[in-house]
Amino acid sequence: MNVASAELEGRRISFTVTDAFLFETTKDITVLPCGHTIHLECVKEMEQHFQYACPVCSKSYCDMSRVWQKLDQQVALTPMPPTYLNKMVWILCNDCGETSEVNFHIVAHKCLKCNSYNTRQTRGGPSSCSSSIEEMTK
Repeated sequence: MNVASAELEGRRISFTVTDAFLFETTKDITVLPCGHTIHLECVKEMEQHFQYACPVCSKSYCDMSRVWQKLDQQVALTPMPPTYLNKMVWILCNDCGETSEVNFHIVAHKCLKCNSYNTRQTRGGPSSCSSSIEEMTK
């Protein structure tokens, strides 16, 4: 199931999950806090797979503070190897839109502005080609 694949056709939004146009459907729809419209059935399906972010803009659509607290604990309990202790990466927060540089961690990256873990790495980190080359040339 790929709820994230949405295409804009004029004023129609179609999710490939159901191939039903939202504004022509007889199924129940809902508006997420971010303003995007989605089939209620799709939201329920996403929740069964522990997906709580809008498939269009990736913003969390419910209170995730308890999940973030658990992730805080997991990060604290998961030591990083010495190689990565001072490794910094750039992240983009999907919830507040802030870009910031944070310590790399294998579990998750926390937004410095809103404390969300709904982030994505934008550059740097162990998968970065440039940092791998730098380490090989040392």
